[in-house]
Amino acid sequence: MVIVLGLAAWALWPRQAVHVGGAAQELRSSNPRKYTIRIAPGIYMPGRRPQDLGKPLQGFADVATEFEKRYPDTRIEFTEAPVGNREYLITQLAAKQAPDIINVNVGDVWQDVQKGWYVAFDKYLDQPNPFIPKGDPGSAHWWDQFKYQAISHSKTAPDGKMYCITYDMVETGIFYNKTMFKRLGLDIPRDWFEFIQLQQKLKAAGIVPFLADKSAIADWGLDLVFNQLYGSIIPGIKLKKDKAREAHLGGFFDWDELAYLNQKGYFTRRDPRYVQVFRILKAWRSYFEKDMSSDDLTKMFVTQKGAMYWTGSWEVNRLVRDPDVGFDWGLFYLPPIPRSFNRFADGHDQCVIGGSGTQFEVTNSAFDDTNNPETSEKLKRTIAFIQFLTIPKNVDHIVNEILCFLPNVVGAAPKPELIPFDRILQRNFANTKWLYTFDLRFDEILRRMLDLYLNDGISEREFMDWMETNVQTGCDTIVRRKQIDLSKFDARWNELAPLRAGYKELPSER
Repeated sequence: MVIVLGLAAWALWPRQAVHVGGAAQELRSSNPRKYTIRIAPGIYMPGRRPQDLGKPLQGFADVATEFEKRYPDTRIEFTEAPVGNREYLITQLAAKQAPDIINVNVGDVWQDVQKGWYVAFDKYLDQPNPFIPKGDPGSAHWWDQFKYQAISHSKTAPDGKMYCITYDMVETGIFYNKTMFKRLGLDIPRDWFEFIQLQQKLKAAGIVPFLADKSAIADWGLDLVFNQLYGSIIPGIKLKKDKAREAHLGGFFDWDELAYLNQKGYFTRRDPRYVQVFRILKAWRSYFEKDMSSDDLTKMFVTQKGAMYWTGSWEVNRLVRDPDVGFDWGLFYLPPIPRSFNRFADGHDQCVIGGSGTQFEVTNSAFDDTNNPETSEKLKRTIAFIQFLTIPKNVDHIVNEILCFLPNVVGAAPKPELIPFDRILQRNFANTKWLYTFDLRFDEILRRMLDLYLNDGISEREFMDWMETNVQTGCDTIVRRKQIDLSKFDARWNELAPLRAGYKELPSER
């Protein structure tokens, strides 16, 4: 599943006119082409200056030009289409007007795979990448090119097919002002107790301890604290196993599992772990910036008004290249919550919430020359272009042009400043993505009500009323739309009963 982290970074950056480099522009304008492949590359859009730093991006245009030289009948066209907006995406896909190649979170794709809007990559991934020299990874099976195998394979959809090429990796981390920490005699915290004590000391010194966007707390914060409190009981309530996703998503709950568990009383006010998740977030809120809706958190960190900043790997680009950063900075991850802090925690390492950054999908527009993927020559060109993009030198040229993501191809090394994120990505993945699992209505209610609760706009009782109703409605809606038979889990649920008998304070069933 991952994280819409890459899309979030791209959405927050200023738009600029697209200027494709000289050679690419000349090729495009001088020769008519039989096939035009439209791609929405997101953060790698040629001509953009991410965060208004560095030179305009040229890598993707250079690679497209090289591909066009190999295929003179094909033209690569870049578009700023807002594919991260689900309403736009659905409308365009239904009308067969979407770009041929898009970059969206696979969670959006999974909800629509039954509609025939996307092309599965499975047969191509099992075949050689024709652009890879014999003996190199990818020359026998395209799959072999991808560095983060567990994460890449975990993008297999619930229907068992792969609709996503994971091009790079993104992760979050806590950037901290090392100069400030040294001046105040502060250390990186080892557990949640020390984490809170650290923020108390910073607050007492008149410094904003922690910078975090409210959406980050509703997304990343909720998922990480949930994992900390539910981690010890996962073996007794995890109902599905999928070999393709087991290595990375072995403990991840799909929407049907959440719906079944909800019928058993989980994720309600009768589930004490669920209540405690939000109480921890509420107590933590007192150390954040006053206005969690601010879109200027990076500036606050750069101007040393905040000591720590929870954001994604894309922020490395700014911190390395911005001449106004006048301090040393470092990076650490959220520390674990020990049992001594909360009775439901067991002190295991915080899980990963990042993973796939740029996720390329091929849409039904890619075979509009014949309206049949089996006979489409345009689709062959489209797949070939994505394969060409994964040549190590091309990945290095595109991904490492900016300091945001980690290449997901063997032979394309990450920039040194991003290596700490590689270590974080070795951890287990989260159990849930509460945002993006259900529908837009669920996401909006979760964001709005959590914001009110954290900022004393509503009481805990009112908030839990909203959450309980929202989860039940989200589960009921997905079951109805997907026509899911939840009784399929009864046998597994009964099989796990002896494990659950050893757990304390489980919710009572309805």
